[in-house]
Amino acid sequence: MSNPYDPYGQHDPYAQYSQQPPPVQHHYYGGPPAVAPTNGMATASLVCGLIGFVACGLTSILAIIFGHVAQSQIKRTGEGGSGMAVAGLILGYIVSVGWILFWLFYIGLFAAMGLAGAGSSSTY
Repeated sequence: MSNPYDPYGQHDPYAQYSQQPPPVQHHYYGGPPAVAPTNGMATASLVCGLIGFVACGLTSILAIIFGHVAQSQIKRTGEGGSGMAVAGLILGYIVSVGWILFWLFYIGLFAAMGLAGAGSSSTY
């Protein structure tokens, strides 16, 4: 590219090399990696496991059921959410065992109080 004011057609060493922007390079390596969708049963398992703490363990049974169903679906379909299913299972089992122990202790306490009260009222 010659300078129009240069009568000899010499190139100015201090001038810009090009007035045009550099060409854009397109790379066709594919899009971003596809993320597997999260399994809905895994989400339900985790939510039911968390709610089980305040729902007296009623939803923890559902957390266990949903967790096992989610794990089998994840193995079969390759969906995401395996960690949520495992967390739901763990919470479901812990809450279930905790509430069972609570109710056994509670019933045992009343049974012991009833036996103690019945034994003291007997006459000889």
